Amino acid sequence: MPSNTTFAVIKTGGKQYKVSPKDKIKIEKLDKPEGEEVVFDDVLLVSENGNVKIGNPLVEGAKVTAKILKQGKGEKLVVFKYKAKKRYKKKIGHRQRFTEAEITAIK
Repeated sequence: MPSNTTFAVIKTGGKQYKVSPKDKIKIEKLDKPEGEEVVFDDVLLVSENGNVKIGNPLVEGAKVTAKILKQGKGEKLVVFKYKAKKRYKKKIGHRQRFTEAEITAIK
């Protein structure tokens, strides 16, 4: 990776994401309307022009801002449970809700 890039590692929804400005990411659903700004305070790592700051566990004073582009549902998954010789079977579907966000700034 070139040394003049800026990126951060954030934590949201129980997962960690490596983000750069203008990246579009799909994250666990946030209860915010489309077009609103959201600030991620749980920043684990920040790299600016080769200068890396690693948090213990979080980087103090670091914030990542993003704009919510859309709320949606993922593809349908089929969950099928079956027990042999017991006449038990159960079929259900699931669509995970997500929020698509565009990273605007890393501070």
